[in-house]
Amino acid sequence: MSTDPTGLEVIRTDAENPRATIVLVHGAWHGAWCWHDGFAQQLAAAGISTVAPSLRGHAGSADGVRLNRMRMRDYVDDVASVVASCDAPPFLAGHSMGGGVVQGFLARNGAPPIAGAALLASMPPRGVIGVTTKVALHHPANFLAANATLNLGRLVRSPEQVRELFFSANAPDTVVESTTYRTQSESYLAFLDMLVLDRPKPRPLDVPLLVLGATDDTIFPPADVAATAKAWGTEPVMVSGIAHDVMLDPGWKRVAETLASWVLAQLA
Repeated sequence: MSTDPTGLEVIRTDAENPRATIVLVHGAWHGAWCWHDGFAQQLAAAGISTVAPSLRGHAGSADGVRLNRMRMRDYVDDVASVVASCDAPPFLAGHSMGGGVVQGFLARNGAPPIAGAALLASMPPRGVIGVTTKVALHHPANFLAANATLNLGRLVRSPEQVRELFFSANAPDTVVESTTYRTQSESYLAFLDMLVLDRPKPRPLDVPLLVLGATDDTIFPPADVAATAKAWGTEPVMVSGIAHDVMLDPGWKRVAETLASWVLAQLA
């Protein structure tokens, strides 16, 4: 773990003989920590180094930051700064909200060059209206309290909440509890951006794109994954029997293998 020249917390995992580098972008309520319970290490074993920043206001990048003032464009700035600090154009991989950040990066004119991008269980271009409606209907008291206090952390306070949002029914309690302990609130302004104010704007790309979804994801289900892939002009890749947190849920190794195989195929 280190503080990057960008000022962000960055966790780096170096492959012994690296063939590529991926910048891993976490999702809402998470930080760079989410990639390092095995996922980044498996990529390193496949010859892929990783650079995982905590977006400003998250985990080790939280000091002195008013989280609720952060916008999606701020998170895109963070990713752009990390990409620019790499020795060669890296691949990008964004999970959930991080997928929205990556899409914002892809649509930004003048962004630093990358070798390709992957969207993992990503928010779709239509934003988070689907999951927002679901949470409001199924958990109205928590949803109203989170909005009344501008504290989205109320939605991830208990292992039961975290399991329902992020994990399969067969995920070990220890994994769910560990994740619950490490989750945090999320920017309310970023939430509004994802809801309506600053949703992704797909456009033709000159780099390869992987859109990967999880069949048991209840936040961004397969229909959202298909819509994301269609909007960006590609076909979705679905991983069966895994829920939203594709880097932590049982079955994450298959996701890491799929991502590694795709990255290495782009180098062939």
